Amino acid sequence: MRRRLLFAAAALPLLLVACVPAVRIKGDAGLLRAQRGREQALAQADHWILQGRLGVSDGRSGGSGSFSWTQNGDQYEFVLRGPAISGMDFRLSGGPQGALLEGLRGGALRGPDAEGLMRKALGWEVPLHDLRAWVLGLRAPGVPAELSFGSDRLPSLLQQDGWTVDYREWDGSRQPPLPSKLFAERAPYKVRLLIESWQFR
Repeated sequence: MRRRLLFAAAALPLLLVACVPAVRIKGDAGLLRAQRGREQALAQADHWILQGRLGVSDGRSGGSGSFSWTQNGDQYEFVLRGPAISGMDFRLSGGPQGALLEGLRGGALRGPDAEGLMRKALGWEVPLHDLRAWVLGLRAPGVPAELSFGSDRLPSLLQQDGWTVDYREWDGSRQPPLPSKLFAERAPYKVRLLIESWQFR
């Protein structure tokens, strides 16, 4: 069941391609002060729609697809579409009261949290709780974090909660800037996000 639900490894195209290592600067007082300013500016950003491409891998199998993520305060809806699942859509929704995963051949599943539900049903390790902050280029609250910055003075590498988040590209047309490509890894698991559009509400 688990193997049938995992995307085929052949569906992982450019999202898992390695890039030339970026120049990274250790966070000094000025860089960290600017980051705190970004975090304060985005602290209340909890109503948005994000669309793009997602790639996942467990070191042996993986896959990719398009996704949309709607966040309304503590409530979320994450829809994933991929050709390797014969046109089926996975829909993950919920909030503090629990999570619901739909689109499985065996029927919908419920669980206390999104991370545990995806691990049980699909074999994926996706840090959705922390990822809610990471997609905004923020440190997740309540967990120590270490930051390095790129030549653009924006976060380049974030290490938090056992994961390494590599920010490959930023959308500088927004103020404050937002990530447009990020790779998260905690061996052997990898999550790749290519963000195509943001809509704040």
